[in-house]
Amino acid sequence: MRRSEVAALESQFGFPGKKLLFMGGDVGQWNEWNHDTSLDLLPAPVPVSFRLLRWVRDLNTFHLGEASLYEVDFEPSGFEWIDCNDVERSFVTFIRRAKNPADMTLVVLNFTPIPRENYRLGTPLGGYWRECLNSDAPLYGGSGQGNMGGVETVPLPAHSRPYSLSLLLPPLGALFPRHSWNPKS
Repeated sequence: MRRSEVAALESQFGFPGKKLLFMGGDVGQWNEWNHDTSLDLLPAPVPVSFRLLRWVRDLNTFHLGEASLYEVDFEPSGFEWIDCNDVERSFVTFIRRAKNPADMTLVVLNFTPIPRENYRLGTPLGGYWRECLNSDAPLYGGSGQGNMGGVETVPLPAHSRPYSLSLLLPPLGALFPRHSWNPKS
């Protein structure tokens, strides 16, 4: 799976607004779309196509199951920047919220090919943040770098928020941590 496709999909699914995939974007179309021909479904490398198809399927499933990603999609209360100014490291982080403001998902995007350890990310709520999706998981063709399923906050302020997480950010990847009052849920 090409990491550029993953980065485009993960940021699109994280940001507010309706999702629209161009023809072939979900199957790893190798050539530019041409209205005179059909999609190049084969002879594309089958494992690559299946990994991308799995990623798109899991993004869609996650999006449909997380109210914070769609419930107040067009309301200011549904989106909040954490940090959109980290140009030196090329990170973008924000919060997506549902109607219940405590129902939230973080979106953490690393637009560099360099994994980053101990990235301190400010959060509005203390407690456990379960890593719901990680684009660097091996089943998507990634290297398997992540946060072992989730991270507990510490009362160390960061990004003007009272709590923070120390995360491992995968290269050219996205994390979707969701706040959970119970680490097992």
